[in-house]
Amino acid sequence: MSYYKIETKIGNKTLIMETGKYAKQADGAVFLSFGDSRILVTAVSAKEAREGADFFPLTVDYIEKYYASGKIPGGYLKREARPSDAATLTSRLIDRPIRPLFPENYRCETQVSATVLSYDPDCATDQIGIIGASAALMVSDVPFNGPVASCKVARVDGKLIAAPSAEELAKSDLEILVASSEKAVVMVEGAADIIPEDEVLEAIMFGFNAVQPCIQAQKELAKLAGKSKRTFQVTERNKDLSGLITKICLEKFPAAFGIREKLERYKAIDAIKPDIERAVGEFVAAREDLDAAAIKKEAMAVLEDTKYEFARGLVTKNNARIDGRKFNEVRPINCDAGILPRAHGSSVFTRGETQVMASITLGSGEDEQFIDSLEGLRKDKFMLHYNFPQYSVGEVGPNRGPGRREIGHGNLAKRGIFPILPDTQSFPYTIRIVSEVLESNGSSSMGTVCSACLALMDAGVPIKETVAGVAMGLISEDNNFFILTDILGDEDHLGDMDFKVTGTKNGVTAIQMDIKIDGVNREILEKALTQAKEGRLHIINEMEKELSQPRNNMSPFAPRIETMTISTEYIKDVIGPGGKVIKSIIEKTGVKMDINDSGEIHIVSIDENSIALAKSIVKGIVSEPDVGTVFDATVKKIMDFGAFVEYLPGKEGLVHISEIAKERVNKVTDYLKEGDACRVMFLGSDRQGRVKLSIKAVDSN
Repeated sequence: MSYYKIETKIGNKTLIMETGKYAKQADGAVFLSFGDSRILVTAVSAKEAREGADFFPLTVDYIEKYYASGKIPGGYLKREARPSDAATLTSRLIDRPIRPLFPENYRCETQVSATVLSYDPDCATDQIGIIGASAALMVSDVPFNGPVASCKVARVDGKLIAAPSAEELAKSDLEILVASSEKAVVMVEGAADIIPEDEVLEAIMFGFNAVQPCIQAQKELAKLAGKSKRTFQVTERNKDLSGLITKICLEKFPAAFGIREKLERYKAIDAIKPDIERAVGEFVAAREDLDAAAIKKEAMAVLEDTKYEFARGLVTKNNARIDGRKFNEVRPINCDAGILPRAHGSSVFTRGETQVMASITLGSGEDEQFIDSLEGLRKDKFMLHYNFPQYSVGEVGPNRGPGRREIGHGNLAKRGIFPILPDTQSFPYTIRIVSEVLESNGSSSMGTVCSACLALMDAGVPIKETVAGVAMGLISEDNNFFILTDILGDEDHLGDMDFKVTGTKNGVTAIQMDIKIDGVNREILEKALTQAKEGRLHIINEMEKELSQPRNNMSPFAPRIETMTISTEYIKDVIGPGGKVIKSIIEKTGVKMDINDSGEIHIVSIDENSIALAKSIVKGIVSEPDVGTVFDATVKKIMDFGAFVEYLPGKEGLVHISEIAKERVNKVTDYLKEGDACRVMFLGSDRQGRVKLSIKAVDSN
């Protein structure tokens, strides 16, 4: 196999694509170099179609190797195990732009693997994973209508940057990953710090232009190294059967699709199936050479295709939607806040037949999530977990925990919420939001954004603005296109685009676009963004009828966090040897405490008296108390001349024998023994700085 190498640019960075040197037994393999990042992307497709498959069985895996950043994995196993959430999200990112570009009837099991072998944080591998997947498919014999390419776009001080560095991303108020073909945008995923729609659109088109050199480089690589594309067999349908089933469907569909409630509509469509089964039976009986099971399966496929075309025709021919709404109309909305008494904040957001419950839990620094990634170990103070149980769509199924879809939807909602959260200095809580989808008929991820925002306000979290989300759809035919606001599940299935936008009244916070066609142009994007804003503003107005601002008081079950700052020279005194002092404060007061390197202490408890006690103890440790202050103390050591007692965690003083009792004390052990609890008064310090304490002074008062 010959070796080929192509160089191109993303922004001001060089991207090198090589093929013919590594993984030569794969159908296609490309080794990419981007800064110090190295990623190997392979594509393999089975030679025969999967038997009985009525969908394209594509699997995309983005695989992180910890040696790529010079790290040994954590835990006891010390090897890579299940994919991280970040790896799962990147697998989805690679899948989404390439999946629509395979032939419609291709049914051969296909796997794309992108393995990160060396990781440079200034040259992110998620963006080149898409390029590598496309390039590997382009040089393979697998049928693929590419190429596509992608890059991240950031904006620093008003300037758009392609393939930004880690430092530039940290300063950016916008981060969008754009995937494009030679002619149009095919995928968008990103977040923004409340940025107007027109500026988001400019960033998308900037990304489209930035990846064009990568498109041409892939075409050149495919010309040099590409294999001839394989042919695959497409089973032709029986025309007589198709005509028969289509006729039955078209007679029944007008009445069925006139039903606006989802489950009732599905029931009416299912009622057509006995008529189809009878027709199939008669059709097979008249032809001895036919397989009844295969013909029935083919008839049901015709039913689905006819349903798809009929529903699209409602839009393109009748200017009507399945549920009778206008193209720019949002379904009826209902909001309820504060429904869970013991949660720190809660709400239920209902939009049509999509209903999402959100709950808020507020915690301390101890509750932060530790994330071990190629970039290193970091902590996250904000978590959003999305759950989609089967009952939400009236189905039966096992509960196996979050899959790729749940992780992806949760991440999108998290991005949409994050820009409105208060900074950690003014609100030092760890925040966990849990979204429970109770009912679903389109865009539960956007329902999650709305319910989460209401729950945050119910919890008294001082958010900056109200945020909401809406999903837009697209139906295109010939040179016409129709943008649909707040799409149903069926409209998502039959449409050409799923375009989710979250934001406030003043701008966009997150965006995600997937398509099923070759791409969308600027005109479509602009109209979709404008119509999404109109829908979002309507939703925000409805939400603010329930809650227009955060509640003044937090839940009585929510912890209170008091922050105090001490001089860094006293940090070791508050912590104590082996954490002895801070542990004793926690044990004595029942609070949670954490202290950082700058001397900032967070004290957490539901009980404000416990917080006050913990603060007073810390103040006593870092500064000399006032003369006359009384402490609860413990006798630590008995001497002939008195007793040493611990009056604050890690701090001891002497109760002289003359200060034990009003009467004369001849023997200390007649009054005290080690471990005794006592109350002492602070008398000051002697010239050597030794603390003087008194028991009898307390008794005298």
